[in-house]
Amino acid sequence: SFSHVWLLFLFHQNTPNTSPKAKVYPPRLAGAPTGLFASRSPHRPNPIGLTLCRLLSVNGSTLLLSGVDLTDGTPILDVKPYVPYSDQPLGPDPPRCPAWAD
Repeated sequence: SFSHVWLLFLFHQNTPNTSPKAKVYPPRLAGAPTGLFASRSPHRPNPIGLTLCRLLSVNGSTLLLSGVDLTDGTPILDVKPYVPYSDQPLGPDPPRCPAWAD
């Protein structure tokens, strides 16, 4: 049994007809700009999102999840199990990110 699953979902509440900006201003950067793809902004060229959540139980075709950061009614496009051998980077260099994202 899996402990976590990935949810692929649709950012269905994004403002329509709003084209994403190349630079965004994440709160953690205190107003400094960064590139859209270096951020977790929901306003993206493709309105598909990805989130990892804990799988508490499965009852038929119903999943009981925790730690889901979606609004009620968010369309789920797919559910995939979290599998460490393919979802956790391997190799001599551990994953890293900029200090502001830590």
